[in-house]
Amino acid sequence: MDFLHGQDSLTTIEWSLRAIITFFFMLFSAKIMGSRAISQLRLLDFIIALMLGNIIAHPLSDHSIGMKGSILSTIIIVVLYMLCVYLTLKWPRFRKLMDSDPFPLIKDGEILYKGLLKARISIEYLLAELRKEKVEDVKKVALALWEADGKMSIFLDPQYEPLTPSNYQMKTEPFDLPKTIITEGKIHYHILRQLNKEENWLKDKLKAQYQSEVVNILLGTIDHQENLKIFLYK
Repeated sequence: MDFLHGQDSLTTIEWSLRAIITFFFMLFSAKIMGSRAISQLRLLDFIIALMLGNIIAHPLSDHSIGMKGSILSTIIIVVLYMLCVYLTLKWPRFRKLMDSDPFPLIKDGEILYKGLLKARISIEYLLAELRKEKVEDVKKVALALWEADGKMSIFLDPQYEPLTPSNYQMKTEPFDLPKTIITEGKIHYHILRQLNKEENWLKDKLKAQYQSEVVNILLGTIDHQENLKIFLYK
């Protein structure tokens, strides 16, 4: 176990053992910390970002440290990461270990204190997350789940769900994502080609509809019905 201590030089096998032990130690430590500490990153992604950052930083900041160990360690970590991702996809038990099942924090308008303890969050944090979703009353929540990535999924009681056209059996237009045709005074010519339009057509439309030139436009979008919307520099 001499490879765990500082030495003048290490063999390839010793560098590899160091990387493997560090990887699983960090994996265990992150699991103990809980998903809130990792925030929006998945457990494996958090480990990789943390380890690779440190591995690469040391030889860059200390001229006495060679690159061999860092490069070898990086390769080992990447291989371990790919292996863990593969196991996560193919082996349900391993997937459950990496990404634990969601569990309830609120059910039928009641706060589950055991869920808060398991997620390691406070009442104040729970209420803050509800406010972000514009939910001011816990009683309106049918179910709130704590997800593996440290986020909350909130489902309102049906009587508090916002009304939509489907509630009134109203006919709606299909979703259309507008295309960005101008940014910072520059035309996106590939969008014009998709629309089978010329530059002069766009300029004429701008003058007729907004009395503006392309150079004055911060953002311009157009939908499938050729409705043009612009945002001018302010």
